[in-house]
Amino acid sequence: MGQNLMMIIPVLGVLGLLFTFWKTSWVTKQDAGTDQMKGIAKAIEEGAMAFLKAEYKVLIFFVIGVAILLGFSGNTENSSPLVGLSFIIGAFCSALAGYIGMKVATKANVRTTNAARTSLGKALEVAFAGGSVMGMGVVGLGVLGLGGLFLAYSNMGWDVNKVITVITGFSFGASSIALFARVGGGIYTKAADVGADLVGKVEAGIPEDHPLNPATIADNVGDNVGDVAGMGADLFESYVGSIVGTMVLGAAFIGMSGYETSNDFGGLNAVLLPLILAGIGILTSILGTFFVNVKEGGDPQKALNRGEFISSAIMLLATFLIVKWMLPDTWSFDGHDYNSMGVFWAVLFGLGGGLGIGLITEYYTGTGTKPVNSIVQQSSTGAATNIIAGLGVGMMSTAIPILILAVAIIGSYSFAGLYGIAIAAVGMLSNTGIQLAVDAYGPISDNAGGIAEMSHQPKEVRGRTDKLDAVGNTTAAIGKGFAIGSAALTALALFAAFVTSYNLTHPDARLNGIDLTNPFVMASMFVGGMLPFLFSALSMGAVGRAAMDMIKEVRRQFADIPELKAALAVMKRNDGKDEKDWSDADKKTFDAAEGKPEYAKCVDISTKAAIREMVRPGLLAVLVPVLVGLVPGWIGLGSLVGAEMLGGLLAGVTVTGVLMAIFQSNAGGAWDNAKKMFEEGVDIGGKMYYKGSDPHKAAVVGDTVGDPFKDTSGPSLNILLKLMSVVALVIAPML
Repeated sequence: MGQNLMMIIPVLGVLGLLFTFWKTSWVTKQDAGTDQMKGIAKAIEEGAMAFLKAEYKVLIFFVIGVAILLGFSGNTENSSPLVGLSFIIGAFCSALAGYIGMKVATKANVRTTNAARTSLGKALEVAFAGGSVMGMGVVGLGVLGLGGLFLAYSNMGWDVNKVITVITGFSFGASSIALFARVGGGIYTKAADVGADLVGKVEAGIPEDHPLNPATIADNVGDNVGDVAGMGADLFESYVGSIVGTMVLGAAFIGMSGYETSNDFGGLNAVLLPLILAGIGILTSILGTFFVNVKEGGDPQKALNRGEFISSAIMLLATFLIVKWMLPDTWSFDGHDYNSMGVFWAVLFGLGGGLGIGLITEYYTGTGTKPVNSIVQQSSTGAATNIIAGLGVGMMSTAIPILILAVAIIGSYSFAGLYGIAIAAVGMLSNTGIQLAVDAYGPISDNAGGIAEMSHQPKEVRGRTDKLDAVGNTTAAIGKGFAIGSAALTALALFAAFVTSYNLTHPDARLNGIDLTNPFVMASMFVGGMLPFLFSALSMGAVGRAAMDMIKEVRRQFADIPELKAALAVMKRNDGKDEKDWSDADKKTFDAAEGKPEYAKCVDISTKAAIREMVRPGLLAVLVPVLVGLVPGWIGLGSLVGAEMLGGLLAGVTVTGVLMAIFQSNAGGAWDNAKKMFEEGVDIGGKMYYKGSDPHKAAVVGDTVGDPFKDTSGPSLNILLKLMSVVALVIAPML
């Protein structure tokens, strides 16, 4: 029975990939529109692929180097040189998921624009189909990779603890690629965005995504490399990490009193449970996609919610049945009694926590909400008060999500111990397929609006794409909250797995909790608490330097290209006039500037900056836990001191990392939507203010500050704290 079940898991992964290929084929067959639309889309696709190729050329050396080190260090009784192979496969799957998702996203954007020429429903169908490729690609590769490795290593005659130890390399590989993808993609997209906004919108007065802005193609490319490939890699890492952490903790139950059922899979019930739940989650996510549709004039948000809620309801029922079937009614472990219903309640705490954090995130970042309105009102007195208000909103937004996380942690632990916290993370991520499909739909819709603007589509087309994009902003905010919540629970699961793995491989020097009165632990905890600030500083500084290069280039083109300079003068002279009311001479001058911006130079600046600047933050996350864990043993303090210090480091980085991630993501999201409210028109003290007004310019400055918060350093912190926990788990047998 156990062998048959293990064989089913990779098959479910393959099913997810087959769905991905089917959706890819369907999107590719849709009409891409006019030649001008195709040309713009081709430039975006070429820029996105050029970035990925440049990034992967750098990362391949890192992957090979780390794999060799893991191969040599893994040659122990409790590990194997094959941990290096697991690392390579994990890195490859993460990179492949990003490549597949971005390849299709850059095809779906122009097809969404073309579909919007006829109906909102068709445009939603195309955009969501493109997003579902990313979602199902991530879960399919995750389940296939983990399930396939577990099956292969189990057939080598190893005990289950050694099998799982070697599999942790897969999670390490996924985490490494995720960090570089998030940091590199975030630097790319924000360098382009800042250049396009500050010079284009504020200085030149050009509308967003206008074809005269030289940075507009780079900006659209950035939406893909940051929000599609970056978010996909982020959730792929959480998805894999939560499963591996739960498998490590589940292995501790083997042989415990009462741990037998009529469906006993060789004692592997708790080990296989997260893999089975992930596999079933693929099926429920696929089912949910068929309920996402909308008629003309309908609400795309309701359509997306319908798919997610139906998928979640089916997943909850399936989880209840699977947990009752696979786990015994009661069993004892380490002096505590456990039962199958307790595990199910732990899953509910995880799902509830993720939903709660997502809703709070929407409140603090959504258009028209009280927190965002407070930023709008304070924009009337300038950029300084706008920034003060945004910082306050971001800080305040940490309170309720942390309380929700605390309840989820205590609740899941009280029902199922450390295993409960881990399975809560799995439950939160069980519907990653459709959740990520909804997330990736956002940047596809954003790109579709950009292509509509650049190809001079009628207003009703841009109106439909804007409606899809507005929903995408909300889903992105909720997705970021969900990603932060899952990161926190996954990091805790991996932390618990690190302690369990260390104790299994060091029975004579067990790590029995983390003693805060131990000076080594306290010192390393402070170091861990500092790391998210250092990491954020590195990534923010990288965006600043890259943005400076972009701003200089855009200004140069506006000053040095005669046709652009003349077109800008025409726009300023006709400010407020409809284009059809311009003089024939002005129209002719303006049309002469078409195609004159040197988009490729801006794309090249973002690409080079992102590749150059992503290295230091990435190495920081990998090297610090290795040094903290291994150096005490090298200088004669013993492996236990290294393990205790590593535990303190992980505790510090997890607490401040989660807080900083929530603060930065929500402050950036609130600044962004405050700016968008001015573009629709807002009432401040009885006076209406619109795009181009002084308060709007103040809001643009705030949004520019918030951009690297919400799209670079904030999301990257999710990966920092998970990656450090994964590194600790991988090196636990080597301490």
